[in-house]
Amino acid sequence: MTSGHSADTATNTVDLVILAGDGIGPEISVSTVSVVEAALARNGISATFTDGTIGFDALRASGTTMPDAIVDLARAADGVVLGPVSHLDYPPTSEGGVNPSGILRRKLDLYANIRPARTVSALPNPLNKSFNLVIARENTEGFYADRTMFAGGGEFMPTEDLALAVRKVTRHGSERIVRRAFELAQTRRSKVTVVHKANVLRLSDGLFLEAARAVRQDFPDVDYEELLVDAAAALLIRRPESFDVIATTNMFGDILSDEATELSGSLGLAASLNVGDSHAVAQAQHGSAPDIAGRGIANPASLIGSAAMLLDWIGQQRGDERLSAAGRSIHRAIDAGVGRPETRTADLHGTATTEHFTRAVIEHLDSEN
Repeated sequence: MTSGHSADTATNTVDLVILAGDGIGPEISVSTVSVVEAALARNGISATFTDGTIGFDALRASGTTMPDAIVDLARAADGVVLGPVSHLDYPPTSEGGVNPSGILRRKLDLYANIRPARTVSALPNPLNKSFNLVIARENTEGFYADRTMFAGGGEFMPTEDLALAVRKVTRHGSERIVRRAFELAQTRRSKVTVVHKANVLRLSDGLFLEAARAVRQDFPDVDYEELLVDAAAALLIRRPESFDVIATTNMFGDILSDEATELSGSLGLAASLNVGDSHAVAQAQHGSAPDIAGRGIANPASLIGSAAMLLDWIGQQRGDERLSAAGRSIHRAIDAGVGRPETRTADLHGTATTEHFTRAVIEHLDSEN
């Protein structure tokens, strides 16, 4: 891929940072760059891709999996494509093994993790149903130990036999994720489902619900409902077609989105976008799959789809429909690529290699013109 950072001085240029990550990350990042470059070119836009080193490669080179310079690079770019990372295999934080995803979410204030889950007509799914929903997951609070404290972690052990975790929920954080969900619903089917566990977490989820109900008043034309998280998990199986946009806290959103995407057909198609008011990071929902790294069989669809979401976000920020059109064309090309066994990868019961699938997606971009 090409590299070299330059400020965006014209609306015909998009500046993206590529953080390939670990495992299959480098392979699917190459595919993503190829597809994004092709889609942008077909819409009269050029792209500059700047490579940044994170993960194990960065740890070996600089003693940390997430160098400070990467955050500065990301902050200056139009957007970031973040490949999967093997953070569960990293050394302790004290030895440089930080989670790059968590760092970016905190430092760029990427408070919304937007995770669509939709079925593709050509692919079977466990429910034999058609549905299209989005989960708006709060991204900076909750039970996640790496993003609940100003200093130190949200988990600690007073004794060797006692471990404690702190959950953080703020009114500000709750209001802004719910507002993002309502705004998203206005562009879709105008329904928001707020998922919580306030019957047990009375204070923290009680505050989340209080904030959600306040935001609701600003969107009288959007249907609104509240569900306990266990009920929501069951209803995703029973009637997923009834959901449009689900708004929820960090951990619930993480779990429910994985459930929803598996029910839609495959986690390998699960795109997502980490977004704030000024920055956005495209990130596949799946992990780094080190067991298949380097074999040329990884499915790049999730990261490619995430990059398509990023292009749409940049288009909205700039008011440039061409970028949004490029994103939509990528989604259609992915659907076409996975639609045939010979052009989808083995995880989707196909026969295509990573490179073959990538070429198929680009060919479908061509066929649209």
